[in-house]
Amino acid sequence: MLDEAKKRTDAFQVRLERAGLELAIVTDESSIAYLAGFWGYLGVEFGRPTFLVLHPDAAPIVITPLMESEMVGAMTWVADVRPWEDAGENRWEHVLAQAIGLRAPQAIGVESHLLPAIVRGFLDETFPGAALCDVSPILGEMRTIKSPSEIAVMRQAGEIAAAMMDGAKGAMAAGVPEYEVALAVVNAGTRKAAGFLTDRGWDAFVSPMIHNLQILQSGRDTSMVHRRASVKPLAAGDPVYLCFCNMVEFKHYRLGFDRQVFIGAVSDEAARVQETAVAAQQAALAVLRAGVRAEEVAAAANEVYGVGGFAPGYRTGRSIGVAYLEAPELKDGDRTILQPGMTFAVDGGVTVAGRLGGRIGDSVVVTEGGFEYLTNYPRELTVL
Repeated sequence: MLDEAKKRTDAFQVRLERAGLELAIVTDESSIAYLAGFWGYLGVEFGRPTFLVLHPDAAPIVITPLMESEMVGAMTWVADVRPWEDAGENRWEHVLAQAIGLRAPQAIGVESHLLPAIVRGFLDETFPGAALCDVSPILGEMRTIKSPSEIAVMRQAGEIAAAMMDGAKGAMAAGVPEYEVALAVVNAGTRKAAGFLTDRGWDAFVSPMIHNLQILQSGRDTSMVHRRASVKPLAAGDPVYLCFCNMVEFKHYRLGFDRQVFIGAVSDEAARVQETAVAAQQAALAVLRAGVRAEEVAAAANEVYGVGGFAPGYRTGRSIGVAYLEAPELKDGDRTILQPGMTFAVDGGVTVAGRLGGRIGDSVVVTEGGFEYLTNYPRELTVL
């Protein structure tokens, strides 16, 4: 993974030079992981930024909090790791200024929509004459097509997702609180992830722990889509919906994965809603292949919703990778031509406001003739 990350950085530096940029400052955790091969557990949300500083013709520099610098140095291929401290002459502002150099840059490449406010304020104040140029399109284009090694990691994430759902189903029964199901998901996913890791080399710094608040709702609450697990007990006849999109993460690669099952029985209305959601997803997947426009995939799903008497979805899918949302998206108006190696979360969803919902989601990789599942789990109507 580190050799590949270095090659990506080399390619990014070439693109910076072609764009006429003498400097880029990368602050987004996903982009740093993609280029430098590491991520931390304290980030800029605590006011503690980490930077990857890149000049087209010089070795990269990583700037990170002192407390994380030893771990970062062990994870990254970048040789020049500079720690900063919270007080004194070694604050991050001083370390970053030294890494930029004595000559004030005329333009600085940044990810405009991801640049932290404290960093933006520093750049504006320190280099008032420098234009901030958005390099997100450059990185976005690089991240669109996944390499075989990236896809291999994402397949492992798909196996972790399946283990999570198995754990959830094993915990479900009438009278069981929703949070107990969520705990079972975390336990099963963590155990599966741990099986892919070792305690040696770079692997030793990858935590298998599955975390984040589980998106889970049951009964009438399935119309809420993204409510978190609560103390509410499951009841006989309940639909139970689980979204793992903020849970399925392995080696910093994220997938989309959703499933809905029923406790003991299913009503005719709930069955029709769920089967329509599955049919819409499958219609989208039947169209998805290299050479097709992204919006055509969404149109296929929307046609199924219309026939069933439901409103079209706002989006049928999104590109996934080292971030939860990348480009392109499977939605009306996105005319991107799909290419082999693109990876998407592809969803089907129906909501009957205040009463119930039907959901399904899988992650796939585009191939010349169609797609392959990254999450391969039963899709038929399931009554436990």
